[in-house]
Amino acid sequence: MKFKASILFAKRLLAPRTGKKSNARKSLQGAFLCIGISLIPLVMVLTVSNGMIEGITSRMIGLSSSHLSCYLHPDLQEASSQKNLIELSNKLEKIEGVENVYPELQSIGLAASNTVRTGAQIRAVRSDIFEKNKDFKELFKIKETIEKPKGNSAIIGEKIAEILGVHAGDSFRLITTKNLPSGKILPKITKFTVESIVSCGYQELDALWVFIPIDKGYSILNVQSSQPIIGIETKDAFSLELDKIMHRVEMAVPNFTRVYKWNELNVAQYENFSSTRIMLLFIMLLIVLVASINISSALVMLVMERRKEIAILKSLGATSGGITVSFLITGLVTGGLGVLFGIPIGLLCAVNFNFIINLMEKIINNVVHFTYILLRNDSSSLEYIKLLDPGFYLQNIPVSIPLNQLIIIGVGTLILSLFVSTWPAIKAGKEKPIETLRKI
Repeated sequence: MKFKASILFAKRLLAPRTGKKSNARKSLQGAFLCIGISLIPLVMVLTVSNGMIEGITSRMIGLSSSHLSCYLHPDLQEASSQKNLIELSNKLEKIEGVENVYPELQSIGLAASNTVRTGAQIRAVRSDIFEKNKDFKELFKIKETIEKPKGNSAIIGEKIAEILGVHAGDSFRLITTKNLPSGKILPKITKFTVESIVSCGYQELDALWVFIPIDKGYSILNVQSSQPIIGIETKDAFSLELDKIMHRVEMAVPNFTRVYKWNELNVAQYENFSSTRIMLLFIMLLIVLVASINISSALVMLVMERRKEIAILKSLGATSGGITVSFLITGLVTGGLGVLFGIPIGLLCAVNFNFIINLMEKIINNVVHFTYILLRNDSSSLEYIKLLDPGFYLQNIPVSIPLNQLIIIGVGTLILSLFVSTWPAIKAGKEKPIETLRKI
């Protein structure tokens, strides 16, 4: 039996000419739908999780850890003043592979309004960083702003502004510490005016950051309890050249200075994101595996229904291998149709994920609101339900389509379909025509 004949028989198994009802064909249609439907959440999880991880990672790299970070010991001469720190930064900027450097003095303190106090990460940076740093410029969205005020000005995150209850133009206080010659530590209170309120789209960061000019940072912050940092930006944070650039930087910085790559500083979060995604993908793959078993059961029914045709073909000279190949092709095509159905719809849902989440939130909240009115006649205490709390996720999740991984999923599903089709296909090939024809 030639391969062409096997393809023709498989075609007849999938789309017979007669209009005879076939439970096996219905089972095959159900199997292809099950595979397609199981692939939709798999593609969505893969695409959305990739976009979420890339979105949060890009914010951590661009806004916090930079590509490389030099942590200077506070006792070093290079870290003792703004002038010395900037001089070292200018030196590092000349190293091959380094695009930009951003000197910074980080510390912690309390941000206080008239009624509220909250912890804050104080970042003393250059005044032009929001124009010079492309990541700051692209990722930070200005929510409120005023013309540069007189006196001390600060740029704060949207969430910390909400906690303090302040707006652009309002005043708040930063409470830091200072060391007396006697060794005592006293609080130091400095008044600032909110120049701008910004958001990076990730409320966990927006709830911490207070940006002040670096010269003001050196005047109000205790250098010994602060961390002088030089952020280094290269052409690509994921490039293999990053290790070489890191080595050049290590050779140029003074002793007792530690240089870290972005993934070393964020290893806990990055590993947490990756392990969570792997767990979700594993669960989705199990669903695809269960769905693919439907192909095997459908082919078993098809073999039982087509015993007569198999017996006739064998009596005319068809080989067991040719019959087996026909059923393998049938199972493979069924899985392929599921792939062609599931992956595009999964991508469509993933691209519109933000819209789908917002729509589901509105529907759920409307139902809950209606239920409250019916049962209690009062919905004033009802809080809005958020499916993805922006305190822990991005406000808008970017979509990243992993083409290579989608190809692997498609090919893997086809191989799985071929694998589960093996047993019923071999069984079909072993059918004995004499015994079948005797029963006709």
